[in-house]
Amino acid sequence: MTQRVALVTGAMGGLGTAICQELCKAGHKVVAAYHPEFDKPDEWTKEMADAGFKDFVCVSGDISSFDSCVAMVAEAEAKAGPIDILVNNAGITRDRMFAKMELGQWDAVIATNLSSLFNMSKQVSSKMAERGWGRIINISSVNGLKGQAGQTNYSAAKAGVIGFTKALAAELAAKGVTVNAIAPGYVATKMVMAIKPEVLQSIIETVPMKRLAKPEEIGGACAYLASDIAAFMTGATMNINGGLYYQ
Repeated sequence: MTQRVALVTGAMGGLGTAICQELCKAGHKVVAAYHPEFDKPDEWTKEMADAGFKDFVCVSGDISSFDSCVAMVAEAEAKAGPIDILVNNAGITRDRMFAKMELGQWDAVIATNLSSLFNMSKQVSSKMAERGWGRIINISSVNGLKGQAGQTNYSAAKAGVIGFTKALAAELAAKGVTVNAIAPGYVATKMVMAIKPEVLQSIIETVPMKRLAKPEEIGGACAYLASDIAAFMTGATMNINGGLYYQ
């Protein structure tokens, strides 16, 4: 199998970690992109090494800034080589009912969850097309499909991710580059599992399967979309939500 270079944004969060691990298991060289203000790369790298993942390359940047993405991708390419697989995973929430939502909360979520797809994909998509092979995988959300009270900013951004995915897929389909989205439901990351037990149980009760997704289930879907066998799938959204919502 040809080893590809995969760059994952938001790599050091719960979902990002699982994505990095599953891509590594699939034989890819993984570049873990992190935010210098919020992530702890040394702790994460040690944790990964202890788990048997010792070859991750780490690069830092702010995905909401175009210039920062230019520098970050340049560093990634210098350290690991041309980017074959891009996973736009990083995201934030600034939840508030719309009547009380502030402009800054709206702008921050749109910039990080949606504008970042432009910022990152712009750095790699044309190069992928020139080489005749590439994978862009965008992480959306079930709430981008069904909406969620208190998340007009987040739901709008994640719905935008799906529209972006479909349009870019159409532009790159003849170039050997696929663009797909994954829309997870509730995932059992460390952050989610830290929620008060009674609140967590109330969330689980809304899911027909009566459980949360395992992070590796989302990571495994990324590994599939990044593979050669997924070459005929583009412009699609994989809904992984335990039956919570049917599109």
